[in-house]
Amino acid sequence: MAKVADQLVEMLVNAGIKRIYAVTGDSLNEVNDAVRREGTIQWVHVRHEEAGAYAAGAEAQLNGLACCAGSSGPGHVHLINGLYDAHRSGAPVIAIASTVASFEFGTEYFQETNTIKLFDDCSHYNQLATTPKQLPRMLQTAIQSAIHRKGVAVVGLPGDLASMKAEEITTATQNFNPVAVVRPSDEDLQQLAELIHQHKKITFFCGIGAADAHHEVVELATRLNAPVAYSFRAKMDIQHNNPNEVGMTGLLGLPSAYHSMHESDLLILLGTDFPYTPFMPVDCKIVQLDIKPERLGRRAKVDMGLCGDVKDTLKALLPIIKQSEDDSFLKAQLDFYADVKQKMQMYVDDSGNEDKIHPEFVAKQLDIQAANDAIFTVDTGMSCVWGARYINATGARKMLGSFNHGSMANAMPQAIGAALACPGRQVIALCGDGGLSMLLGDLATITQYKLPVKIIIFNNRSLGMVKLEMEVAGLPDWQTDMYDPDFAMVAQAMGIKGTTVHKPEDVEQAISESLAYNGPALVNIMTDPNALAMPPKVEINQVTGMAVSMTKLMLNGRMDEVLDTVKANYKHLKDLL
Repeated sequence: MAKVADQLVEMLVNAGIKRIYAVTGDSLNEVNDAVRREGTIQWVHVRHEEAGAYAAGAEAQLNGLACCAGSSGPGHVHLINGLYDAHRSGAPVIAIASTVASFEFGTEYFQETNTIKLFDDCSHYNQLATTPKQLPRMLQTAIQSAIHRKGVAVVGLPGDLASMKAEEITTATQNFNPVAVVRPSDEDLQQLAELIHQHKKITFFCGIGAADAHHEVVELATRLNAPVAYSFRAKMDIQHNNPNEVGMTGLLGLPSAYHSMHESDLLILLGTDFPYTPFMPVDCKIVQLDIKPERLGRRAKVDMGLCGDVKDTLKALLPIIKQSEDDSFLKAQLDFYADVKQKMQMYVDDSGNEDKIHPEFVAKQLDIQAANDAIFTVDTGMSCVWGARYINATGARKMLGSFNHGSMANAMPQAIGAALACPGRQVIALCGDGGLSMLLGDLATITQYKLPVKIIIFNNRSLGMVKLEMEVAGLPDWQTDMYDPDFAMVAQAMGIKGTTVHKPEDVEQAISESLAYNGPALVNIMTDPNALAMPPKVEINQVTGMAVSMTKLMLNGRMDEVLDTVKANYKHLKDLL
């Protein structure tokens, strides 16, 4: 006799779910047993449900749909942070929130929570089934909501319901994935073309919404002799084979993209909800195209707002756009970009000193040695900076991070999901020592499932980005220092090949050996804690903040620390000033 739990698992399998990331227990045990008996779906026993939600979010971004689960009370509460990240990343994730028996609702029972209130802010669909007849309809709606609205869908499942006899399904259970053509009207496109033809200095800024439109973006930019800037999320999709690209802007970006956007007289925003308004120009015409019209104009002073899919829109626009003959603006921006890249190389050529290895040098070595189709995951903070600036797109590489939610500790669990979703592809996690420490226990998950993940720790012995934020604000960097274990020894205790690198001359070989190793490997690299990481417009403020901090050190008689800071950043300070 089929139980509700069996029906749930069957529907997940039919929807294309390959695995469930979870920690089993109490109210979730019936689902666990149904997975065991069904036999084709994998139960991935993570050490912490947050890691499971991150892993599911990564798998969903790579393969289209994924699932995680949490048992009653603390189990599904632990999912929250990873689900927030998945939801804000637009990752289609089904979350099974197992909860206490339905007859205990409203009695403040042991581990009782209100799942509707709990998950309301990080989901498109969020319902609690209480009868066998409800479950299949709710799950079907959840699957469709996750796929089409691109985000998290939560199904609350009381433990007693999971063990009840399943009811006959009277509704559809297959996935419907119709793809509509969405573009502005012919009249709007004609007005856009006229506006474009009135301007000579045009820049495109692409977000993740332009990811599928690489060919169209390059063709249009070439026709208009327009530079192309992009957000971090869009880098892997827009940068490669793009002769007009001028890099990223924003907190992690480069002066070239900022310069192109501010020197243009027409800025066209394609599929971006870029949050950092101070980086947007205010004295040029701005056009914004987005599939979600409610986003139009909320980040910049937009003169023309259009609703449409970027690929569909540019396909319809290209036939009415004339070839521009003036390439002076583009050449000037590309020359500026070339100068920026030359200055960036300075931090690679100078690889640093013992226990103060330049993180730029490490990231560049990863870029050189990683596979053409490698999947990178990056921790929020300094690791993001080095990944953003030095890992280059190939057209086949992917990069995942907590780009919208901005949480620590995402890179390692996302690497778990990536390795399971894409077996055979190289998966490299760029971790901070602070981020890795937060979910350290799930290194055991990597070993348990024999995942050949490569973990590169940019170990600056501090909460590096927070330290810089405090310095910029003129505050002492208090409580940002980290006491770290020997990560290489921890890795070895977990069954992972572990290496610590103290000298820059050993970085290349350590990375090479870890990438070649047939199994999981961790490289703990002792990087320079004083590496500057902010974008040029902010770096001036950062230098000011550093000056304030050094003044405080001098007043306290700590001259050795002042000299160390100056020595570590001499070349960069000289370049800036």
